Amino acid sequence: MNNRLKVLRAERDWTQADLASALEVSRQTINAIETGKYDPSLPLAFKFARLFQLQIEEIFSDR
Repeated sequence: MNNRLKVLRAERDWTQADLASALEVSRQTINAIETGKYDPSLPLAFKFARLFQLQIEEIFSDR
């Protein structure tokens, strides 16, 4: 699954650790999602959407 997390995070000048802390997950989880090695659960995808104030589809895509 493709995602825009690295770009969205960089726009806010957040580290992976900052984002992980905000979402209550590990930095390794953020890294794995950003690199496409792990797809987030639906509840976690909603957390990303709320945090970035975007629709899930604006962050994640299957293309």
